[in-house]
This record gives sequence, C-alpha cells and structure tokens, in this order.
Amino acid sequence: MVSLVPAAEFDARFDAEVDVLVVGAGGCGLVAALAAQAAGAEVAVVEKLDRFAGNTVLSSGSIPAAGTRLQRAAGIADDPDRFAADLRRVAGRHDADHMVDRLAGISAELVHFLLDRVGVDLTLITHYRHVGHSVCRLHAPPSRRGADLIRDLERATEARDIPVAFGNPAVALIVDGGAVCGAVTKADGGDTARIGAAATVLACSGFGNSRALLDRFCPDMAAIPHFGATGSEGDAVVWGEALGARLGNMASFQAHAGVAQPHGALVTWTIVEKGGVVVDDAGARFADESQGYSAFAEHAARHQRPTFAIYDRRIRDLTAAGQPEFGELVDHGGAREAATVADLARLVGCPEARLAAVLASADAAARGEAADPFGRTAWGLAPLVPPYVVTRIAPALFHTQGGVIVDTEARVLRADGTPIAGLYAGGGAACGISGRHGSLGYVSGNGLLSALGLGFIAGRAAARRAAAAKGKPATGRSPTATLSPASNASPHREGI
Repeated sequence: MVSLVPAAEFDARFDAEVDVLVVGAGGCGLVAALAAQAAGAEVAVVEKLDRFAGNTVLSSGSIPAAGTRLQRAAGIADDPDRFAADLRRVAGRHDADHMVDRLAGISAELVHFLLDRVGVDLTLITHYRHVGHSVCRLHAPPSRRGADLIRDLERATEARDIPVAFGNPAVALIVDGGAVCGAVTKADGGDTARIGAAATVLACSGFGNSRALLDRFCPDMAAIPHFGATGSEGDAVVWGEALGARLGNMASFQAHAGVAQPHGALVTWTIVEKGGVVVDDAGARFADESQGYSAFAEHAARHQRPTFAIYDRRIRDLTAAGQPEFGELVDHGGAREAATVADLARLVGCPEARLAAVLASADAAARGEAADPFGRTAWGLAPLVPPYVVTRIAPALFHTQGGVIVDTEARVLRADGTPIAGLYAGGGAACGISGRHGSLGYVSGNGLLSALGLGFIAGRAAARRAAAAKGKPATGRSPTATLSPASNASPHREGI
C-alpha cells in the first residue's frame, strides 16, 4: 500500500476536485457525505469494494442516542450526561475520553438528522435495555438489520446525486506542506485518479482483517475468525502513522460470542438477556453471560472449547417474533428443541448430571434463592422451563476499536496534539470509546455511535473547512467523470 504522495509530484495538480472527499462507503462514510452536502459542500465518495460495505451492514443497525423525541414519546427520561456516565462506567478511562461527552451530546441531533433530513426509518427499542445502558436508548430499523439502515442511506445519497465510486480504493493520501489535500485512487483496471479536496474524511473501517496489524495490536484476537467487513485492512492506521498521527485504544475491540455453528448467522444476544445461559461441551458455564456479547466473546476465546447457548421455547419465539434475522436461523434449524434435560445433554454432548446441576444452579440464582457462582444478577424471563432450546455458537472478532485519535471536530491529531490540516476520521478509522484494552468496555451500539456520530461531526466540519477555502481557483474536471471505475486518468508515479 502506498502511503503518502507529495502534491508537488503532479504534472497537473488534480484530475478532479471536490470540496469533501470521503474514503469509504459504509455507515460512517455515507453519513459524512450526507452531512457535508447538507452543509453546502460538493462531495464524492470512493470505496475499495464493489458495493456499499463496512461493519454497519453487518450490525443490527442500533444507534444509541439520549434525549430524542422518540424517547420522550415513550416516556423515557434521558440526557447526554446520563448517557456519558453509562459509557464511562463500562469503559473506564481511555485515550478518547474527550470524545465521550461529544458523541453523547450530539447523539439525539444525529438521530433527528437521520429521521428528518435523510429519511432513515428508525424506531426506539423499548421492550428491553441492552447491555450497559441504564435506559432504553437504542434506535434501530424495524427489521433490526444494519443492511436496511445502509439501504436508507444509499437511497439518500442517490437522491442527492452524491457520486459513489465503487472498486476505487484510495491507495495514497496527497499531502502539500503537511496538509492533506486529497487522495490517489486506483480502479480495478489499474488506472489511477488524483482527486483533490479541501477536506478528506477517512471512513475506511479498522484493521480487523489485517493479520499483521492484529498481531501487533490485538494478539489475543488474531487467532479467532474475523466476522466483520472484509475491507477492514487498516488503511487509516498506515496513513496515520506515516503522517505522524497519534493512535489510541489500539488493543480494544468488539467481538461477538454468538456466531451460529455451522450456519454462520449471528445469534442475537437477546436470547441471553432474556434468561439464556452458555455452557461448554462438558455442560459447564464459565463466565457471566450478562456482561454482553462482546465481553463474553473474550471469555469464550480464552476458554477454547465448543460453546452452546441454552434457552427455552418462550425466549426463542419472543425473540424470533421481533428479530427477523434470528427467525430465519430458527427456520433453518439453528435452534433445536429438547423436551428434557436428558435430551438437551444429548444435543450438547455432555453428561446429563453435570448439565442438570448447572441449570439448577442458574434457576436458583434467577429465583433469588442463591447467589450465582459467576456474579450474574440479571436473568430476564428465567428460570428456564421445558422445552429447552440449544444453539451451538462460537466467538468472532467484529471490529477493532483503536485508530487515529481525533478531536471534537473529528480532525486527526498528531502526537503533539495539533490537527493534521485537511484530514478527518470516523468509524473504525478513528479511536473508539470502548476502553483501552479488550472487549469489556464495549456498550451495545458503541460501534455505530462512533461510526455515524463521527461521520456526522466530520462531514459538517469538513464542509466548514471547504467553505473557508472557496476563494481558491478550481483546476479539476467534474468529479462524476473521474470517479467512475472506468476512469481514464493517466498513470501516476506514486512516490514514497
């Protein structure tokens, strides 16, 4: 990967120019583009893959926000201070603490922007609180699919004529006197294009799909499967280091304990929040499941044994009715019933007596008759009742939470704390707010809060920078001509 190219190397300055260039067409990138255009900027998006991508597509589309009108309509009292306190209680101190109040503070404005200006279909999840939140504050598509959130964002970009060039990875950032002034892209056919911009937004995911960077920063997660976006190859880390950017929270990540085996579908952790337990192939529990899907995945990865989620028919049917993706797993045989503990033990492949004792202990804790050996206190609908249901699950890495550190305007910062002119970052490219190490600091929705929240901030800030630079003469062609996969831009010597 080429890292940086001096602008002075060009015979002609740029093949095209826009006010704001967004690198990455996931949730962060599309929100950044929409926010920048809404603020008056001419915007273009480049994407390395041949489709709308990113970790937002793979998520449940849940955006945490405090003080929204949807919460008020549901009678839920919430505010940014309470939200920020929840985030800090779970994550503790970390390298992006200055962003906690900022993201909590703009979260309601973000949701209202998506509802009113973009036309995203969001509802407030009120039937249960997700891990880490003291009130109901997750706003999600009715389907609970991130793919539907992306489809709404896609429709909005198309309606606003924002060009999105697929199959055009940014292979280098263009720098001029220490400022970033665009990027070099390379189409599938090998042609390059030099895109100039007053502001460049990195929305290109983290490094979960880079074994070299995982070995360096998150060695504990390098050996488990990556279930996140394939484009998460650490571009922002490479560029950031070359520019002298400060990196933060690099050992932090979001994982998920519930990837169905062998189906490969994501098993919603709602089945645990409603009272399910997780056992290994010996029939033993090994951690507090109510810590959440991300924290529990870290335990499961260390445990290194096959794992099984055990719940009951009530929980299965209630969850399937509200979450279509889980309903599809049920329809495909991923949630097998067992009439008795003996039948359940046969499905797990463990001794019946051991499993019976484990379930009896969990039932006693759920009834308040005894303390749970692992400290669990939240039991939902438990005790479980026959018929039981079992799903084999395995942990996977979703996305890394470390990246370049940004300020409250999403500007990328150098090691000395000064901003790199012209460069903004969000989503997986930027340092997240889920703690310094591991997955224990992850609160449900933190990924989309950072992705869409920082995209919202970055897009508006980038537009302000572009507006301030409007007096400069334009030298490029129309961006829609140059940003297509069939670009005829001349080959370019790609420098350092």
